Amino acid sequence: MATTPTTTSSAPRPAAPGGNEAPLPLSSRVFGWHDHAALWFSLGVGLLVMQIGAYLVPAVGTRDATVAILVGSCLGAALLAWTARLGCESGLASAGLMHATYGSAFARLPVLLNIVQLIGWTTFELVVMREGTQALAQRAFGLDAGGLLGTALTTLLWGGVLLALLAGSMVTLVRRFVSRFGLPLVVLSLLWLSWQFASQLHAKGFDAFWSRPGNGSMGMFGALDLVIAMPVSWLPLVADYARHGRRAGRGLGGAFGGTWLGYGIANVWCYALGVMVVSVAEPGTNLVTALLLAQGGLLALGLILIDELDNAYGDVYSGSVSAHSLRPRWSVRRWGLVLAAVCIAFALVLPMHTLEPFLLMLSSVFVPLYGVILGRLGTGASTVTTRRIDPVAAGLWLAGIALYHGCAAWAPQWGSALPTLALSFVLAWLTRPRSPAQSDGSALARSHG
Repeated sequence: MATTPTTTSSAPRPAAPGGNEAPLPLSSRVFGWHDHAALWFSLGVGLLVMQIGAYLVPAVGTRDATVAILVGSCLGAALLAWTARLGCESGLASAGLMHATYGSAFARLPVLLNIVQLIGWTTFELVVMREGTQALAQRAFGLDAGGLLGTALTTLLWGGVLLALLAGSMVTLVRRFVSRFGLPLVVLSLLWLSWQFASQLHAKGFDAFWSRPGNGSMGMFGALDLVIAMPVSWLPLVADYARHGRRAGRGLGGAFGGTWLGYGIANVWCYALGVMVVSVAEPGTNLVTALLLAQGGLLALGLILIDELDNAYGDVYSGSVSAHSLRPRWSVRRWGLVLAAVCIAFALVLPMHTLEPFLLMLSSVFVPLYGVILGRLGTGASTVTTRRIDPVAAGLWLAGIALYHGCAAWAPQWGSALPTLALSFVLAWLTRPRSPAQSDGSALARSHG
């Protein structure tokens, strides 16, 4: 599956055998539609998503929050699915897509930034799982696990499980555990919690819930921006998994349909559950406590915490794939174990809740990054750069970062993610290099075999 140069610039340096700048061989692509759907449903479920849903209702009211959740989840999941199709068609990991768009030298910058953000989010996931475990221990056994020793033990507990998972095969984990066992248990826990809180809403009166106004602290576009931020945060990871798919698909089949439906349903469900929880909980009650107080909430929250481990695993695995592209001498597995150990150490010492704004700011660089990638590679009639640096693509990305923060500072009522993503996509599409010989198909898929 040799790469065929498609531009007039100098040929790129050949990728190391098995490196992530080269397509995954067809013989290694084993994921079917249900594997993509199960993986992204599992990754879409999380306590952080529920917490954002709980935050929306006081800000914009129930009706506007519902609209923002439905529209934002559909759009965000569609972007993930589009990137998944691109990764599956080409067989390239996220690092490979960055190389194909920005050039082999410049792409190292976004790849490195992606590794940094994934370390940060993995550390944050470990903190979330630790705090959830401490709440479970207090509720179920009356144990105070919030001291220095309890914090260290619960962090090391989840960190040890993460290391054990990374020592195995990602493909085996998705196909044998997530699809067959993890997904049904998580769905049952979400069904149970939804039934419990829906029953409480019915008892309090649905009309009062539906007509609850917001306090005006956020507009509709701001709410939509917040909802779409969650699926967009997964854009730098999706191709690392989608490249293992047997079929890309353009409808509801293959990597495209499985990713869209799996993540979209999970995102809507968790946001909606957060809306229901905040609508029935006593003022001042945090989300974890409200879930624990529900009948059967102890077991359901325990299952959701176990599923939260998938998010940490997904972040570390993708970070290891990106790190492997920078230093191929280390295997993906070895990189995964090293990055996980770093995240465990950070979770023990860093005040992660104070670092959350920094992580969200760092994530903002990937909105225009993938706007340019999709504009250049996701529309079929385009070519793959063979330069070390593509100055136009690089300039559009950097300008997009400035636009994102400019929108947040000067026009927050319109949001930041959607305007930045749309403009960077359009400009990348208008400035994309074209090859007449490839105007009838995907240049990326053709150039990689």
